[in-house]
Amino acid sequence: MKKLLIFSVLLTGLAMNAQAYPRYDNNHELKFNAGLFLATGSVEGSYEYYFTEDTSFGGTVYFNNDATDYNGDFGIGPNLRAYFGYQPRTGLFVEAFGLYYTWDEENLEEDIRLRNDKFSTVALGLGLGNKWVTPSDNFTLEIYGGVGRNVNPEVFQDTFMFRGALSVGFRF
Repeated sequence: MKKLLIFSVLLTGLAMNAQAYPRYDNNHELKFNAGLFLATGSVEGSYEYYFTEDTSFGGTVYFNNDATDYNGDFGIGPNLRAYFGYQPRTGLFVEAFGLYYTWDEENLEEDIRLRNDKFSTVALGLGLGNKWVTPSDNFTLEIYGGVGRNVNPEVFQDTFMFRGALSVGFRF
């Protein structure tokens, strides 16, 4: 009887999980920038991987069919985020990002020909935002804004680029 009691206590101890700190198994998140799509028609998608409860890294890709728009027609870049919310992986965050993007600039020459100049540059910047998560930790809503400075070519080093988002996401 004593052996049966010891065995059942050990089995019960193995079956229990500590409830003080919840496990966060959904470390991957895919996001769609619905705000940018509704405002400009641009398509922007992002991926984010949480490697701790308060930090993540990810990447962004966007496409726009108007190459003369404010951030061009194509962009891709990484980001690193730090979260400061009361719950892990949610709340206020700051972001450092890099972005490679291309755009066209239309110039009207003296002989009335329209010339398209294609440019590409890399920008480095900082952003600030807030993220809300459903209780199931599956769906997210994010508001974000950031500004970056172009690093090359030299002609455009004094210009800035802006990012903004109202994103909806899914964690898996």
